[in-house]
Amino acid sequence: MIPPHTVRLEFNSAFDMLDFVQVVCDHVGREAGLDDDQLHFVSVAVRESVVNAIKHGNKNDPGKRVIVEFSPVPPHAADELVIRIEDQGEGFVPEEVADPLAPENILKSSGRGIFLIRNFMDETVLKKVPGGMEIRMVKKLKADA
Repeated sequence: MIPPHTVRLEFNSAFDMLDFVQVVCDHVGREAGLDDDQLHFVSVAVRESVVNAIKHGNKNDPGKRVIVEFSPVPPHAADELVIRIEDQGEGFVPEEVADPLAPENILKSSGRGIFLIRNFMDETVLKKVPGGMEIRMVKKLKADA
């Protein structure tokens, strides 16, 4: 069941969808009241998550799906934006992801996505779900002054 006022995207694994996801993310973020800095951080986190879902989760298999959901919580007068991204991959143990700041990893060209996501979002939970992997990210909305 999709929570009320949730925007849900579901698509086959294709990097061509990244720009569309970005447009929807930017629109939802602005509607939720994110400022420019928050919107940038959320956009990077969503983009990294979708890339990971397609590349690492679904292994670039165009027959596998990616789900992206944007939900204001609570639905009216939200104080946070919850973003959920799910793939149909085998999953992984988040605690086993290499530290990109470790000396042996510092020069590697990949492996920073989850690190960035965790630093750009207020809450990040990665977990295996039936049929894939899910990342749930939360961005707190600034209260009006």
